[in-house]
Amino acid sequence: MASKFMIPDMSKLEPPNGKNYKRWAVRMHFYLEQIDVAYVLDDIVEPVDKDDLSETDVKFAKDDRTFTYSPLATSASSPPSTVFAATPTDPRPPSPPTPLFDLAQTNCGGVDGEDVRVIPFGGEVDDPLYLDLPEPPRCKSERKPYVTPMKTLVKRAKEERELMRLNPCRVLEHPPDNGLLVPELVEVSRRVYWARESLLIGVSKLLSFIPVLRCRFCSEIHIGHVGHEIRTCTGPRSGFRSAMHDWKKGRLTDVIYFPKCFHLNDRVGKPRVVHNERFDVPRISAILELCIQAGVNLEQYPVRRRTKPVYCIEGRIVDFDPEMDESNANHDKGHSDDNLKIDSGFMTEVEDMKGDSIKDLIHPLVRLNPENGGSLKELSIGTMASWFEMISGARKIMEKYSVWTCGYCPEVQVGTKGHKLRMCKASRHQSRDGLHAWQEATIDDLVGPNYVWHARDPSGPPLCNNFKRYYGKAPAVVELCVQAGAPVPEQYRSMLRLDVVLPDIDEVDLVV
Repeated sequence: MASKFMIPDMSKLEPPNGKNYKRWAVRMHFYLEQIDVAYVLDDIVEPVDKDDLSETDVKFAKDDRTFTYSPLATSASSPPSTVFAATPTDPRPPSPPTPLFDLAQTNCGGVDGEDVRVIPFGGEVDDPLYLDLPEPPRCKSERKPYVTPMKTLVKRAKEERELMRLNPCRVLEHPPDNGLLVPELVEVSRRVYWARESLLIGVSKLLSFIPVLRCRFCSEIHIGHVGHEIRTCTGPRSGFRSAMHDWKKGRLTDVIYFPKCFHLNDRVGKPRVVHNERFDVPRISAILELCIQAGVNLEQYPVRRRTKPVYCIEGRIVDFDPEMDESNANHDKGHSDDNLKIDSGFMTEVEDMKGDSIKDLIHPLVRLNPENGGSLKELSIGTMASWFEMISGARKIMEKYSVWTCGYCPEVQVGTKGHKLRMCKASRHQSRDGLHAWQEATIDDLVGPNYVWHARDPSGPPLCNNFKRYYGKAPAVVELCVQAGAPVPEQYRSMLRLDVVLPDIDEVDLVV
């Protein structure tokens, strides 16, 4: 007897790869409906609020039942709430539902009797150590996602407008908005500055032993002697090369990238650089400018340090602190950083610095020289420690000091406001008269991580394009240090996909 339903061919169903989960969930539920077993998943979870759905979810929202499935139609960021099964003809009442998250925390017996932790698919995102692969490059016409929701920004602007109407003349009490430094972040800024110096020194030494390759036509880089064969090139005429990369020798700036911004002498009194001043104001690394505004004093880049808070009168900043001489413009009364020396480029040598006290500020493992008998593994450990210290310290400073980025291009500006230069050439720049669409920046906008594919065996064959769904990724600095002998950091273990077993070449089509 022929079936009244057409059973789809499951062999043609695209397996989930971490980025197509929602589409796969809808198709899988359709298959379960055809074989009359989808009833165990329906009407057992609360419906998802459609206001919180993304554009991809709304695309599949033609049928309301699409968003009542569990756990297939729920997003990966919200694990299913309950799971229980009962047949329609069973006269007994169903047992109380058991939260799936509680099931994930229970230990089940393994093959040899050992305890095995069961983690449901979709529930692992609650683990702070879980990191999926970075998102693919966005479309050039698409805006960067907002760090703070737009509703929160509108509500905050209304509150500030109402406060200004009730009290038009007020003293700004909280630093750094009032022009004063945040005391607990001064020492953090100095540690970030020297962690950056240690990182540049360590990476420059590691490049003498571990080569770095970069594509001639795009921004892809690879850590190793032989470039990978993954077809991800998006450069000019990549279609004629089947998206294959054309490798050449890379440099330090390919491993780690520090975007530049304008240096502000007075971040409160004159927070913006206009278009006519674009050649008069120096541009330095954004993370260096963040350290200067947070308390680091450099002779090459003077900055005004106030001793009294500023006033806000009808939205305008009024300063009653007397002007200081240029010779004292970048020094506080309590401390001085006369020994700080900024590097003119990326290749900084410890021997060029003045005084033994400055040498002590560089990470002790980074000061080792493998060419003179030092350990390459210890050098890589010190370099990775400097990387994490710089990233964690910069995140802490960004909680108080504002950093802005353009929503369509990589431009960054540190300060209370973005600059007014008409230099944006990204999407829809004509409607903005070349001005940038400023929004809140993230740590990836301040320090370019430049993710690369992870090679488990650097001396083995190159990475194959057929296995790219099984390979992991990591920031180029982390991959460089791991290949030099440093242990894999816990926060990048899942991103590197060390627990994924690579199939043989004849088993690729059999993997579900």
